[in-house]
Amino acid sequence: MPSVDIGPFSIGDDAPLALIAGPCVIESAEHAQAIARAVKKAAQDAALPVIFKASFDKANRTSVDSYRGPGLEEGLAILAEVGRQTGLPVLTDIHEVSQVAPAAEVCDILQIPAFLCRQTDLLVEAGRSGRVVNIKKGQFLAPWDMRFAADKVASTGNDRILLTERGSSFGYQNLVVDFRGLPTMRDLGYPVVLDVTHSLQLPGAQQGASGGQPQFSEPLARAGVAAGVDALFFEVHDNPEAAKSDGANALHLDLLPALLKKLRALSKLVRTW
Repeated sequence: MPSVDIGPFSIGDDAPLALIAGPCVIESAEHAQAIARAVKKAAQDAALPVIFKASFDKANRTSVDSYRGPGLEEGLAILAEVGRQTGLPVLTDIHEVSQVAPAAEVCDILQIPAFLCRQTDLLVEAGRSGRVVNIKKGQFLAPWDMRFAADKVASTGNDRILLTERGSSFGYQNLVVDFRGLPTMRDLGYPVVLDVTHSLQLPGAQQGASGGQPQFSEPLARAGVAAGVDALFFEVHDNPEAAKSDGANALHLDLLPALLKKLRALSKLVRTW
């Protein structure tokens, strides 16, 4: 399986386990910088390569009254500064074709949200940007059908693609991870990421907002590493109860350093088999 180069490191093939982490949404420039610095230190202490993630706009919030973020222009300026100050590669979501070009000027990875993984124009335009494209598998999609989403990006000549598992709908307001889907997507020829945070989301379970079960972050992450994923995705926050988006399923930032060291040790063991 080919690997995908992102800045100074690679994801996939025989590359070490990688981390994608940051807050769900940009809350302020100062907060984004603080989280990025903390994530970088935790990853360095665990000897893991890391990508910072944060959204400039959360266009799929449950309620029209929910905080969405600072918007495209201000948000990208904040992300650009995070990248300059920390030296970390940066990932952000895109929701519309018009957002691709400006986001690609700033970010190393363009992420296609799960609900948009079949949007042909968005996938093709993201591919044309030349940036790495991380496609989240829709909660409604079979893992083997992700090849069609990847094909849309690859049709542009861009094969720098990551595929992310984020759980499948299991009745109302619940998600489960079918671990058979991880090797199934990896067999499509692209590195696979496990989004631990959103796999533990309880969509719409808090009367206009999503709930979550972050207490299961460690066992789910350990299972993903044991199954051979190439990267893990966590949303982290220094005060999840006060987070402006997805705090109910975010991992508390204080728990990240110790967890990463455990996951790194497990990853080294798995990769020797």
